[in-house]
Amino acid sequence: MGAEGRTPQRAMGAEGRAPRRERALTRVLPPLLILVGVAFDALTPPQFTASPLFAAAPLIAAPFFSLGTTVATAAVSCAAVLALRIDNHAGVDVEVVTSFVTMLTVGALAVVINRVVRRGDARLASARSIAEAAQRAVLPQPDPRIGGLDVAARYEAAQADAFIGGDLYAVQDTPHGVRLIVGDVRGKGMGAVAAVAVVIGAFREAAEQEATLEAVAQRLERALAREGTRRDGLDAFEGFTTAVLAEIPRGGGSVRLVNRGHPEPLLLRADGRLRVLSPAEPALPLGMGDLGVWPDRADETDFPPGSTLLLHTDGLSEARDARGVFYDPAARLGGRVFSGADAPDALLSTLVAEVLDHTGGGATDDMALLAVRRPVTPRD
Repeated sequence: MGAEGRTPQRAMGAEGRAPRRERALTRVLPPLLILVGVAFDALTPPQFTASPLFAAAPLIAAPFFSLGTTVATAAVSCAAVLALRIDNHAGVDVEVVTSFVTMLTVGALAVVINRVVRRGDARLASARSIAEAAQRAVLPQPDPRIGGLDVAARYEAAQADAFIGGDLYAVQDTPHGVRLIVGDVRGKGMGAVAAVAVVIGAFREAAEQEATLEAVAQRLERALAREGTRRDGLDAFEGFTTAVLAEIPRGGGSVRLVNRGHPEPLLLRADGRLRVLSPAEPALPLGMGDLGVWPDRADETDFPPGSTLLLHTDGLSEARDARGVFYDPAARLGGRVFSGADAPDALLSTLVAEVLDHTGGGATDDMALLAVRRPVTPRD
């Protein structure tokens, strides 16, 4: 792996240290509040009280700790308030009883909050498990080695706790070579997910059966046309998918591409040179055949040993920083070297880390990335 391949691990490590520090602070905050409250009450005149600090301790513990820890924190706070108020007032009076009842009420409220949060966590865990299963079913992680090629894929959702949206990728080892697709379905939500499933299913079937990449693209066009007819409302007329289809023949040193209105793939050579693979003729996205019929024409280019082909969605090329400046993958990757069998994975990790840094963690669009490297063989 090149020097760039180690960068994302360091970046992600730095990102991971912040949550650990926050968790450590959360763990020590409830007992710290109680200790500070005891010290404040002991060192100040009787008319001053640290009751707010004692009340805050169980409320902070409730959403982050177990029920037992929350109850223990509330009990210690109640005991501290009772002991200190009795000491300050030299006995039990109305003010002491009022403070104690107030703390009992706060403790009971903390227990209720703890139970509500735990039930919400359980529901969220269930939803995340279902989302993960849906992602594995629709966008399974490809094997790291397919058809003699090194492969890596990544899906980064812009929305927190979302696992899949309108971006898609697939890799298929077929009798015609390794075929790939990266695409972006118009729209969001479950409608986009359903369209992703249609495109992926049609691609996997067509990739096996069709003799040419152009025929695969036409098969996807027909599948989306059927889906648009089946749907009601706006999607029946405006649904479309931008996509790039690629075909890498076995034993060949070339790659064939059909681009249907999608961001151009990038070819990174072993020496760091980079080429943007723009289509010879622009084409409409898939699903817009009703606007006109044009024959698909695949563009063929060299794919030498040690080179890596990068296909991506516009979540990468249209990621913007606080000033509105777009992330330019071609400018960022030119001259950088990713070598070895894990080069595709190192490349994608670098891109994800750099986009996260560029946007300040505020990406607004999902991002699908697919990298394929042709390894260097003894024959080469």
